[in-house]
Amino acid sequence: MIDHIGFAVSDLSAARAFYERALAPLGILVLMDVTEQMTGGHGAHTGFGKDGKPFFWIGTGKTASGSAHVAFVAPDRATVDEFHRAAVAAGGRDNGAPGLRPEYHPDYYGAFVLDPDGNNIEAVNHGGAAE
Repeated sequence: MIDHIGFAVSDLSAARAFYERALAPLGILVLMDVTEQMTGGHGAHTGFGKDGKPFFWIGTGKTASGSAHVAFVAPDRATVDEFHRAAVAAGGRDNGAPGLRPEYHPDYYGAFVLDPDGNNIEAVNHGGAAE
């Protein structure tokens, strides 16, 4: 199951304004802003979603990281760890070792790998069993 998806935009403010208006009729609202400082220099991002769960992200991104980001739900932290090992063994490049990402929420445990085209692929567990 896909947990969330995101991609880079050339002008975050303009894209945010566009998506705020375009997605409002669908009940999809801005739920989170993540600054470049919060990501350790990996761009600023805006998360849109419903019911407190952001699932559509836009951000400034880095050109070296491709333009797409897809995150898959993992049932537990061990599976996130295994995803990271398997993806790196398959030729992916580490883009964030398995670990907690409290800047997103206290139980956010994820791992990131760049695929052969530089797209950012993630496995994430939000604590406990996957939803």
